[in-house]
Amino acid sequence: MKKILILIVLNLCLSYAKACDICGCGVGSYYIGILPDFNKRFVGLRYQFNKLTTQLDVNGNRSTLTSDEQYQNIELWGAWNFGSRWRVMAIVPYNFIEKYNDASQTLRRKDGLGDMVLNGYFNILNKTGQSNNKLIVHSLWAGLGLKLPTGNYSIQEVSKNLNSPNIFQLGTGSTDVLANIMYDIRIHDIGINTNFSYKLNTENADDYRYGDKISANISAYYKISLGMDKRLAPNIGVAYENQQKDHTLGYRVTETGGSAVNGIVGLETNFKQLSLGVNYQLPLQQDLGRGRIESGNKFLTHISYSF
Repeated sequence: MKKILILIVLNLCLSYAKACDICGCGVGSYYIGILPDFNKRFVGLRYQFNKLTTQLDVNGNRSTLTSDEQYQNIELWGAWNFGSRWRVMAIVPYNFIEKYNDASQTLRRKDGLGDMVLNGYFNILNKTGQSNNKLIVHSLWAGLGLKLPTGNYSIQEVSKNLNSPNIFQLGTGSTDVLANIMYDIRIHDIGINTNFSYKLNTENADDYRYGDKISANISAYYKISLGMDKRLAPNIGVAYENQQKDHTLGYRVTETGGSAVNGIVGLETNFKQLSLGVNYQLPLQQDLGRGRIESGNKFLTHISYSF
């Protein structure tokens, strides 16, 4: 039986592991989102857009050091089911990033391959039943994976005063461990999805270690059948993220780490073997980098084909 909306928001805020991992921007913004509806395997493309403002003053206001940054990712992603219990997923990102400083009117750009992600999942529970003539479906998955250092990491981007976020990178230069638990319950056409994930970051060859990250979210969705293998599934939810501070050369990077709460609204559509989706995230509360970083809205869209 097809598994509908099994995953929502993994780590991730993600593309791969960093100081601004918690605000969903920069290298390290690892995010899964809602999976397409598929039986055995799917392949597709995703596009993500994130933005943030860095190096605000101590009061959270703009200064001559303040930069506006944008992070865009185009990802090739796919998953393959092995029997009814096992699943493997891979994400290959290509990143476009830019940083603009208004005071100096300087614009810097980078693009290139990001850090690849490989995940394995095990289906602990997949139960279908009925209550009051309504279909009830439970699904519980546990996952473990790696983020690989395939994106370029430049030591020249690290702040010499050891207090600013090291975000303007295509990759983190480190191999990191991803773990998550996902539970989904659907009663007829209405479902609730919860997700908890942990990202363990390791130190790279240049003695820089991005802070570990915890993510948790809950989302509700409603499946609308349009007939002839056509479906719509609007969804709404909230996500919480908390990340520890980065460390370099044995010192803590003060303007990193923090927490954020985002509101999520999205829409998934299925037309036979083709899936389309959009996702919009709005910051509800944030305390990033001791108030020196401000995250903006985020947007994600995807298209995939199951076979």
